Amino acid sequence: MNQTSPLGSPSPAPELRRQAIALESVVKRYETGGETVEALSGVDLTVQTGEFVSIVGPSGSGKSTMLNLLGLLDTPTRGTVRLRGRDVTELSDRERTRARKASIGFVFQDFHLLETLTAMENVTMPTMFDRDRDATDRAIELLSRVGLADRTDHTPNELSGGQKQRVAIARSLINEPEIVLADEPTGNLDRDTGATILEEFRHICDGGVSVIAVTHDELVSEYADRTIELIDGVISRDK
Repeated sequence: MNQTSPLGSPSPAPELRRQAIALESVVKRYETGGETVEALSGVDLTVQTGEFVSIVGPSGSGKSTMLNLLGLLDTPTRGTVRLRGRDVTELSDRERTRARKASIGFVFQDFHLLETLTAMENVTMPTMFDRDRDATDRAIELLSRVGLADRTDHTPNELSGGQKQRVAIARSLINEPEIVLADEPTGNLDRDTGATILEEFRHICDGGVSVIAVTHDELVSEYADRTIELIDGVISRDK
């Protein structure tokens, strides 16, 4: 029997999981200083629905490039990006923006909260241009689910680092994405607070959302289903 997560949705059974996002034979090259740098060299990666994947590796290994491609913020030099099985490699900028908004949420190391807005207002920010939508109720619900029901009217300077990150997690879920991408999500947190945030990610995965975290923090791998190690643009470990 499937269990229900604190975020409200039943966890998908392994046999019911499907592909959330995938990179197929992806190469990414940049021109810099008159030289060509190959950040990713023929990478293959598939992430299933409800899977928590940690991406590790030394600085310059290609982690940020991979995250940008998974987040549809960039396009590969060669290869294919698939979102829910659909080839999204050749989408226009506008089409990628729409696909990103519909399917992908982001969590950042530095939280990226607006200091003049309350927690609830920060959570609803991704919906601000949706003229026919009032996301207030969903924002309150998400803040309650991450343990911040009594902080909805607090601004970031009234919140701890862990509380700010939970606001950021709630914001990443406001559009009901299938994938959450996290860039060094525990980087500015102490170990205990980081563990609390990683437990929240596990709860998100239990609700059927995939979480992909780029990190230098070994603790993340303790909570992840898989750890991908990148070295010089190549996956050297996937387990």
